Amino acid sequence: MREIVMDTETTGLEARGGDRIVEIGGVELINHLPTGRSYHQYINPERPMPREAFEIHGLGDDFLRDKPVFTRIADDFLAFIADAKLVIHNASFDMAFLNAELARINYPPLPIDRAIDTLEIARRKYPGAQASLDALCKRFAVDNSAREKHGALLDSEILAEVYLELLGGRQQGLILSAEAETKTKTEESVDWQAPPRPRPLSPRLTEQEAAAHQDFVAELGEDAIWQR
Repeated sequence: MREIVMDTETTGLEARGGDRIVEIGGVELINHLPTGRSYHQYINPERPMPREAFEIHGLGDDFLRDKPVFTRIADDFLAFIADAKLVIHNASFDMAFLNAELARINYPPLPIDRAIDTLEIARRKYPGAQASLDALCKRFAVDNSAREKHGALLDSEILAEVYLELLGGRQQGLILSAEAETKTKTEESVDWQAPPRPRPLSPRLTEQEAAAHQDFVAELGEDAIWQR
């Protein structure tokens, strides 16, 4: 099972009001395990960055000016996610922005049922508790010390850890799996014996080398290990 844990940064909160995506990040999971594959792209929003949004993610007009516009990165992004489920914190927000960007270039929308919303999972699992990404990091002791500002790739990496904890954690399963594999390999190594050779190997030591070895051992004295 392939999943992409992802996040976006935007110019604001209103996808239908003209706000745009400025950063996309995503990390790949296969059977709930990270593969090391990731996607990351800054995007020129083709509009000025409001101060309120800049204070959240620190991506300003000067930095984004030479970055590609969404239409230039759309195919690469869609190829990376392919048909995987999309794990997103507050999925309705990011999906609205992604589909608004796709609509601008006449691409079909991403079905909302492709999204797995970790915010909804957290609220069902811990009703009444804070369910922000930072709050969940604190609950599960996930290190988010590098998260001085919001960043799509970093937040995706952090969310991947939180998502696995929301599913029940992966440590125990991995330990049991590793122990079982080790036990199996150990049992195999103990039970396995090499079959006898049909013909013994011919000696590679010449008579001269054997005689030289005997002379050398004789010089070592009676207490030498070679005499035992």
